[in-house]
Amino acid sequence: MSGHSKWHSIKHKKAAADAKRGKIFTKIIKELAVAARIGGGDPDTNPRLRKAVADAKAVNMPADNIKRAIMKGTGQLEGISYEEMTYEGYGAGGVAIFVEALTDNKNRTVSDLRYIFSKNGGNIGESGCVSWMFERKGYIVVEKSKASEDKLLEIILEAGAEDLKEDGSNYEIFTPPDSYEDVVQALQKNDIETAASNMGYIPQNYVKLEGKQAQQLLKLIETLEDHDDVQNVWANFDIEDDEIAKYSESA
Repeated sequence: MSGHSKWHSIKHKKAAADAKRGKIFTKIIKELAVAARIGGGDPDTNPRLRKAVADAKAVNMPADNIKRAIMKGTGQLEGISYEEMTYEGYGAGGVAIFVEALTDNKNRTVSDLRYIFSKNGGNIGESGCVSWMFERKGYIVVEKSKASEDKLLEIILEAGAEDLKEDGSNYEIFTPPDSYEDVVQALQKNDIETAASNMGYIPQNYVKLEGKQAQQLLKLIETLEDHDDVQNVWANFDIEDDEIAKYSESA
């Protein structure tokens, strides 16, 4: 996820191709293993694992792959041990970027990310350089075609959400960390499909970009998200739909 949910429209179109390349599977398998290692192998009692299993099923990952990844996480099968890491830096126009990664080789990952940042008009920074600009919250995207604003607002507020915002053809829902799971379940019970949902780092303010800087920033974000070790990218950019459309057409 990046600055606005508009970025999800690009990611959604890429999802099928990414799944064919195995890139999505690789990222989810890592998350399944880490979630199981930290919180146990039962999705009913481990919300993080439950989310990872749901993500795996959403991209049609075979049940055997899911089971093996969980068993590697719990130690029932041998497997690579992944470490959770965060990286911080800046993109074009001074946009703050916060990266979450799962890696088995920290030196390789930081070297790769430093190269990606520098090649695309940014630079990786010290720990803490931008994290203060973000707040940890639950973040859920629902397309406007899936529910009316009044109905959606009623459901999510009752479940503990704190805010609903419009962004183009989507609604963005924000929750405190401890209410995220309740809001997701409330939407599921009401048969409201989500375009994206995650616990993430939400910017407290946004930097508006256009032209070359916008295109450069979008390229940086996409390249970071394509890296096998990167799970999520959070950035405080504000880019208009036409700039995103222009990037999508040229990509």
